Amino acid sequence: MKKVLFNRAITFVKTETVLCIALLLAAVSAFLVPPDEAYLGYIDFRTLAVLFCLMGVMAGLQGLGVFRFIAERLLLKVRTEGQLVLILVGLCFFFSMLITNDVALITFVPFTFTVLKLMEPERADRWMIPVVVLQTIAANLGSMLTPVGNPQNLYLYGRSGISIADFLALTLPYTVLALVLLAAWCAVLGGRRKGAGDGLSVAFESRTSLAGQGGRLSVYLVLFALCLLTVARLIPYAATLAVVLAVVFLLDKKVLLRIDYSLLFTFVGFFVFIGNMGRLPVFYDFLQSVVAGNETVTAIVASQVISNVPAALLLSGFTENYAGLIVGTNLGGLGTLIASMASLISYKYVARERPERKGAYLGYFTVANLCFLAAMAVLYLIIWER
Repeated sequence: MKKVLFNRAITFVKTETVLCIALLLAAVSAFLVPPDEAYLGYIDFRTLAVLFCLMGVMAGLQGLGVFRFIAERLLLKVRTEGQLVLILVGLCFFFSMLITNDVALITFVPFTFTVLKLMEPERADRWMIPVVVLQTIAANLGSMLTPVGNPQNLYLYGRSGISIADFLALTLPYTVLALVLLAAWCAVLGGRRKGAGDGLSVAFESRTSLAGQGGRLSVYLVLFALCLLTVARLIPYAATLAVVLAVVFLLDKKVLLRIDYSLLFTFVGFFVFIGNMGRLPVFYDFLQSVVAGNETVTAIVASQVISNVPAALLLSGFTENYAGLIVGTNLGGLGTLIASMASLISYKYVARERPERKGAYLGYFTVANLCFLAAMAVLYLIIWER
């Protein structure tokens, strides 16, 4: 029995490493700063509430098959391999702006494997690694554009208090460059296979149907609009949380089980740790001296080691240059496999579907990410020098 519990604990730590680190840091910091009434002030309840609502709505829409339905209809028009790659990558790029990078990859990477299985084995094998790597990069960079694109954006947008217009002005140049680079990379890949994809068509054995789902779809779209209005600070987050909870509970209780609660508790753990560290002058002064004036670079470097969401949470407690952190944590999602936790989603699918290709995937992933990170860094330097 003890061995079973031990193995389960080890599995949990491996699966939820970031959550465990966050809770451990919170626990250690609690010894340095004993719990008191100030602890409640650490927690950003608005971010947690909006994140919960967005995850619930996205889980509901995903359960209806809305995103797969759209993808299938687009792929029916594909005639070449180049077009196929462009659409699969584009789906992750554009959808991530609204449904988050995690949901985009959870939805479209398995869908990509389904599509590739409809092709000849050799052709599918050629495309698998480049397509999934580019999808991962597309989701991480496409999500940069909007406050709801990823968890760190949602948090930093709320903490900074800037307007939607200012946020978009900050992230748009990088998003445009990302789109150009992705399109160019896809074009190069398609050019190498020129002629090989003539007459290509994608036909699914059974198509996703939304028949009979009109009512639920409408409800979830209204809830999503409500979430966006809350992000824009036009509706109180408490009201939105109450509505989403009540409607989802009545509509489909199972959706509540598909919410990523580990992410929410990871936020709580880091909130407690950052709050406690901020009350220790020596630690606070040291980190502030390191971060001040170097927010973007520090965020990029920190993301490579602890991932960009924890980096955003940690560094935000020691600077008010949130614009620098927004850019840094988004660019920091490029690089190592753990730089963005969303990247692990794609890797897990590859490891499960094609375990013998894990090494090749990591190699291609690393090279591609470094290329994109270098290009983004150049753009950052150009903008920064102005």
